[in-house]
Amino acid sequence: MTPAAASASRLDDVAVVAIGRNEGERLRRCLESVVGRVALVVYVDSGSTDGSVALSQRLGCELVALDMTQPFTAARARNAGARRALALRPDLSFIQFVDGDCEVDPSWLPTAHAFLESEPGVAAAFGRRRERHPEVSVFNRLCDIEWNVPPGTVRYCGGDVMMRADALQRVGGYRDDLIAGEEPELCIRLRGAGWTIRCLDAPMTLHDAAITRLSQWWMRTMRTGYAFAEGSHLFGAPPEKHWVRESQRSQAWGLVLPLVIIVGSLAVSPWILSLALLYPLQMLRLFLRRPGPTGADRGWRAIFMTLGYFPEAVGHLRYWRSRLTARRQALIEYK
Repeated sequence: MTPAAASASRLDDVAVVAIGRNEGERLRRCLESVVGRVALVVYVDSGSTDGSVALSQRLGCELVALDMTQPFTAARARNAGARRALALRPDLSFIQFVDGDCEVDPSWLPTAHAFLESEPGVAAAFGRRRERHPEVSVFNRLCDIEWNVPPGTVRYCGGDVMMRADALQRVGGYRDDLIAGEEPELCIRLRGAGWTIRCLDAPMTLHDAAITRLSQWWMRTMRTGYAFAEGSHLFGAPPEKHWVRESQRSQAWGLVLPLVIIVGSLAVSPWILSLALLYPLQMLRLFLRRPGPTGADRGWRAIFMTLGYFPEAVGHLRYWRSRLTARRQALIEYK
């Protein structure tokens, strides 16, 4: 795109807030996909040591370097970026949040902008996030499947989303202290204030999960379990019942049943070990009954959804340990 064309197509009431830490080449792709296309690009850095700060400045981004003596969360970074954007441009109507490992599709910003302008009751819009290299590992492929959200009105959004600036301000932004699950928590408050969240049938971002090891999958899934536990604690009461079912499932399959099998086989009868057959049966049930991909993808999803109960249960235990000891849980990172 030429400078003249970029200027003509620039969305002057939109800012992009990108957050990252040591994303390297991924961050370069992210920032280059949005610089010059909106009124302002704010990059929020969380203690990078790989040259990310210098890169963002070379590309002309407004930089916010977080004070790393304070606990870091993605929610805190997004809030800091939004505050800087609105301080510099109080007339902004929309803020596009994007993670630093994501490249924004060329068509997304004008598509989301036009949609939100036409739908004043919608606070946030997001589209299809795709994985850049689903062929590299089964874990990357599972991420690509996970992000395939049917278009329409939804309860929650993810980290990549265009938000109405006044809606974000009215509910007080993201909750800084959440280490995971901050987007659904924000969406609960937005919906409680009368707004809706919409998933559009449009490409949005290309994400680079770079999950190639089982240990990375374990950490990411454990973080999910932590989010389930905290989310159900905060909003588990009716009518929201936020992540109550997910929490109960993780606890039952990942904690209670293993304890029953181990204790029962030692204290009662070795035949209780046969209860372990419930796990392959659960995999088969998920394969046959859960809608979604077909063939090998469906099988891998059923396998890792079942295996995922174990790291999710560990995430639950971490959450309750942090509550009982009044110690803040550090960020759970997988890369």
